[in-house]
Amino acid sequence: MDNQGPLIVQADRTILLEVQHPRFREARDAIAPFAELVKSPEHFHFYRITSLSLWSAAAGGMTAEQMIAALQKYSRYALPVALCREIEETVGRYGKLRLIADGPQLLLEAQESLLLEEIARQEKIKQWLGERVGPARVRVPAAYRGVLKQALLHFGYPVDDRGGYVDGQPLSFALRSVTRQGKPLHVRDYQRQAAEAFYAAGSVQGGSGIVVLPCGAGKTIVGLVVMSYLQQSTLILTTSINAVKQWRRELLDKTTLSESQIAEYTGESKQVAPVTLATYQILTYRPERTGAFPHFALLDQHPWGLIIYDEVHLLPAPVFRITAEIQARRRLGLTATLVREDGREGDVFCLIGPKKFDVPWKDLEGRGWIAEAQCIEVRLPLPAELRMEYAVAEWRHKFRLASENPHKLDAIARLLDLFADESVLIIGQYLRQLRAIHQRFGFPMITGSTPTEEREKLYEDFRRGILQRLILSKVGNFAIDLPDASVLIQVSGTFGSRQEEAQRLGRILRPKADGRRARFVTLVTRDSREMDFAQHRQLFLTEQGYSYDIVDAEELAGARAPRRLEAAG
Repeated sequence: MDNQGPLIVQADRTILLEVQHPRFREARDAIAPFAELVKSPEHFHFYRITSLSLWSAAAGGMTAEQMIAALQKYSRYALPVALCREIEETVGRYGKLRLIADGPQLLLEAQESLLLEEIARQEKIKQWLGERVGPARVRVPAAYRGVLKQALLHFGYPVDDRGGYVDGQPLSFALRSVTRQGKPLHVRDYQRQAAEAFYAAGSVQGGSGIVVLPCGAGKTIVGLVVMSYLQQSTLILTTSINAVKQWRRELLDKTTLSESQIAEYTGESKQVAPVTLATYQILTYRPERTGAFPHFALLDQHPWGLIIYDEVHLLPAPVFRITAEIQARRRLGLTATLVREDGREGDVFCLIGPKKFDVPWKDLEGRGWIAEAQCIEVRLPLPAELRMEYAVAEWRHKFRLASENPHKLDAIARLLDLFADESVLIIGQYLRQLRAIHQRFGFPMITGSTPTEEREKLYEDFRRGILQRLILSKVGNFAIDLPDASVLIQVSGTFGSRQEEAQRLGRILRPKADGRRARFVTLVTRDSREMDFAQHRQLFLTEQGYSYDIVDAEELAGARAPRRLEAAG
C-alpha cells in the first residue's frame, strides 16, 4: 500500500482514481482487467468491481490474489477487509462448476457434492440437468449446454466450459506472404497473440471467447489467422452488406481461398460455401412478427468448424437464442468494446465466451499501429428562437432539439475551413439534420436507403481520394474501411451510447500514410440533454486513455483557429 497512492478503495466495491496523480496511468492499467469505469469527472474517475468483471478477469487467468495485490499497491488507505473477502469468494466461484466431455455427452462436474445438490434443487436449473452419475456429477443433454450456462451464471456460478467442440468440414488454405495487391502480409505480434489466446493450441481451453481490439487494429486479420489454425469451414456473421463485402475483399486478398470457396448469405444473395459471410439482419428476419426465423437453420445445418461474430457487442437478442443451441461450434467474437447498451454482457460471456485478449488503445497508438487521436468537444448555444420550445418539450424531444441545433451547420463550415486539406467524415443520427448538411454543402450522403452498389462506389471514391467529404448516417457506425479519413465531425448520436462512440472513433484510427493524427470532433448543445448524454459517451474515450478537449463555438468563429486545434495539425 502506498500512503500517497492514487486509489481510494471503498467497501461498496467502488474505486476512486485520482486523475492528476503521477501514477494515474499505471494504476488505471492495473485495475482495468477487473474493474469497470462508471463515470469520469474531471478530478476523480469512478470504477466499480462487479461479479462479471471479476469472473471475466478470472477466465483470463487472473487470480484473486493478483487483483487484491493491484489494489493494495496503489491504494491510499488500507483495503476494506470485507471487500478482499468478497473478491476472493466471487473469483473462487469461477471454475467450481465445470462442463466436461463424456464421449458424445456432457457432464457437469462440481468441486463439491453439496454445491451440485444445491443447484439441482433450483427450479430454473434442474430442468436442464439429466441423471446423476455420482455425488458431484450429473449428465447434461448437449442441446442444453448454453441455456444451462446462462442459468448458472444468473445463480452466481459461472461455468468453466471444457466440453470441447465438433469438427467442421475440412478446409485447406493458407495465408499469403504477399497479398494479391502485391503488398507484404505481416501479421502483427498482438494479432498473433490474440489468435493464439483464442486457439489455445487446439485444446478444450480454447475455441470460444472474445478478442477486443480497436477499430483499425486489424481484427479481421485475427479472424483470418484463427481460420488458418483450424482449417475448417467457417461462418462469419457481421453487421451489414458493406461489412460482408469488406470481409470478402480481405479473404481474397490475404488468403489462398478462391472465389468459389466464399459465398454471401444476405438479402441480395443466399449462397453457402466453405466460408460463408452473412449479416445479422438476414438471420433475424422473419415474415411475421411472432413467427419463426427461417434463416436460423444456416447456423446449425452446415458442418461449421468456426463461427465468427464480428462486432459482437451488436449481436441481436434473437441470435443469443440460437447461439445457446450451438455451443459445440467454436465461437470467436470480435469487437472494439464489450459495452452493450442492453446490459447483456453476461450472455456474451456465457454464450460466445470470456474475453481472451485485450490491448489498450493507447498502447497500440504509441506503437504506431493506430493513428494518434485528438478528441474535441465543441459546445454551442441553442438559438434564442428555440429556447422556449426546448423549455416546454418532454425530455426525449429536448434531446432531439439539442441534437439538431441549426448552429451546428455554421460550426461545420468553420471546421471544414480549418481541415481544408484533410479527408472528413460527417456523421449523425437524424436524417433531417443530415439532409440539411447535404443541402448546404453538397457533399454525397450515405444512409440506410442508399443502394449497396452506390455505397460501395462512394466508399471507393473516398478511399481513392476522389472524394474528400462524405456524410454518413448510422450506417457509418459499422465496419467500413476508410483508411485515409483523418477527421470525423459527429453532429448527433444515440443518447449516451458508449459503443457508438467506440465505433465512430474507430472510423478514423487507421494509421495515415503521412503520419498525421486523427481528429474526432463532437458538436454538442450547451446546457442541454445532449450535453448530459455526451458526458456518458465520454466514458469510452476515458477508458481508452484519451483526453477530451472542450472548445467553445465562439472560439471557432474567430479569425484564427483555437490553439488546441492548431496544435493538432
